[in-house]
Amino acid sequence: MIKACLFDMDGVIVDTAKFHFLAWQRLANSLSIEFTEVQNEELKGVSRVESLEKILSWGNVVLNNAKKVELMDLKNRWYLEYAEQVVPSEMLPGVLDFLNELKQKDIRIGLGSSSKNAVLILEKLGILAMFDTIIDGNKIHMSKPHPEVFQRGASELKFTPSEIVVFEDAQSGVEAAKSGGFYCIGIGEPAVLSLADAVVPSMAGMTVEKMESLVANG
Repeated sequence: MIKACLFDMDGVIVDTAKFHFLAWQRLANSLSIEFTEVQNEELKGVSRVESLEKILSWGNVVLNNAKKVELMDLKNRWYLEYAEQVVPSEMLPGVLDFLNELKQKDIRIGLGSSSKNAVLILEKLGILAMFDTIIDGNKIHMSKPHPEVFQRGASELKFTPSEIVVFEDAQSGVEAAKSGGFYCIGIGEPAVLSLADAVVPSMAGMTVEKMESLVANG
């Protein structure tokens, strides 16, 4: 029996990836490093530290740790400037209806995101109070594909991984869920999320009945 759901944020609940892309591109360009949308795909579900390291490696730029910290803070300030523009209407289709149904059926709701700004975004969307637990980049030591974010979510929800369904849109997140022993529904393309137990194109039309059916057939 499914007793809880854990959601990634970016690409599942809301598309803030565009803000991350703009901020990283702005930072890369300031270092004379080209940064494309194709490269940005490699940063999905990856921590801020690892993202910066990837960008620096693409530009063959070597910096000391103090400078890296400075750049990560700068990128985050730029991201927050963009994120301030988020409004409830930007929530992805189907999310609010599904969250409301989960609440009605007493299925607990958690967030498992590498973002350090998850609370801000959920506040902007007007759904912060719907979450029973929020595990974000401020609470974890290991980023996805390590399962820590979901394992901690399960611990705080007080259920075992076998009682929880994870919703993820990134391959690293799917890997994290599966290595942690969770059933994982991928949001996106089956070819990209091949390790997920089931894949749907979006949250649109997701219901508890549909989720239970996917789990039963998985």
